[in-house]
Amino acid sequence: MQKLPRAVRRLIEKFERLPGVGPKSAQRLVFYLLHNPDHELEDFSERLLALKRDTVRCDDCHNISESNPCPVCDDSSRDRTVLCVVEQPLDMLALERSDKFKGIYHVLHGAISPLNNIGPDQIFLRDILKRLDGVEELIIATNPTMEGEATALYISEIIENSNGNNDLKITRIGHGLPVGADIEYADGVTLARALEGRRKI
Repeated sequence: MQKLPRAVRRLIEKFERLPGVGPKSAQRLVFYLLHNPDHELEDFSERLLALKRDTVRCDDCHNISESNPCPVCDDSSRDRTVLCVVEQPLDMLALERSDKFKGIYHVLHGAISPLNNIGPDQIFLRDILKRLDGVEELIIATNPTMEGEATALYISEIIENSNGNNDLKITRIGHGLPVGADIEYADGVTLARALEGRRKI
């Protein structure tokens, strides 16, 4: 690495900080960019700058958007009695693609992870309490990971301990077998969730 030009080394180090990008992948990306024409690199750098310049975080749900409030929060046809909590904007996009959820969202931008020094104050968790006025159901749609489960538990506890809406229904998104999966290859936790989430047919 030391024999590489400084500009190359510094960009490799930046790419290595991206999630899922290891040293080898970072090197391949940098050398791919190095062999691109100048106008392609200029366009790439302009798009990187526009990423921050042309986006805002919605004051209501904390989604990333071109406008504030975001189109979902600004949509008067949404059911404001149902609030869905997700970890990331990409989770919100996935739920929107399902075309089944018509309520509003709250994006945490992470999950509680003590090992990574991420506590409740490092994500938009306590803001949920400010958004419960008029909400009848709170759907916790954090990921089925240790961090997601801890975050879901924390959310339910702070809501139950608050002096807010006592009639609020708190639900957890169902997790189970994906369509097309074989039961024999599923792990025990997935099968347990699939059984818990069973419904009448």
